[in-house]
Amino acid sequence: MWNVCAAVGVALVACLAGGTLQAQQLKNENLLVGMPQGFKVGFKDSKNGMNMQEFVPASETVQNWTEMVTVQVFLSRKDLQPAAFLAAMQKQWVGGCKGSTATTVSTGNVNGYEAASVLLRCPLLASTGKPETTVIKAIKGNDSFYVVQRAVRSVPSPDQLETMKKYIESVGVCDSRSSTAPCPMVK
Repeated sequence: MWNVCAAVGVALVACLAGGTLQAQQLKNENLLVGMPQGFKVGFKDSKNGMNMQEFVPASETVQNWTEMVTVQVFLSRKDLQPAAFLAAMQKQWVGGCKGSTATTVSTGNVNGYEAASVLLRCPLLASTGKPETTVIKAIKGNDSFYVVQRAVRSVPSPDQLETMKKYIESVGVCDSRSSTAPCPMVK
């Protein structure tokens, strides 16, 4: 599993830059999110209190992709609420794509943290001329607010949609300072 550390900016643990892999104990609050096999970091930026990374298949770019994972960490934004945040995204999506559909925002708990998720489908995105489907999860941490989405520029097959949903379900938050949300050792 990869880790995106909110306290240090968006950084992938496990020495992505070419070091050796060794087990590490995560410190403080961390977003736990995996980079899909065969993907690469296509974009990363940190500004205005938000860290963002986009993962795309190794042969693609963030300008021309068939699948993308977007990870956003809103630093120190304890005021944001997962369901309200996704409801606003859902409204924007439906307003920006004629004929789009969205599931009801579902709420729950992830490792003791308030979370919500939604599935959005656009039959034809005007800016690309392609359909787009995305599954999004938002988690309210104690230190920051986290949003992860996995999107495809297609009408996904049932198997592909299931892969997207399982990926989003695997996203979590941990905190080394908490006995109720302990962090795993990562390699």
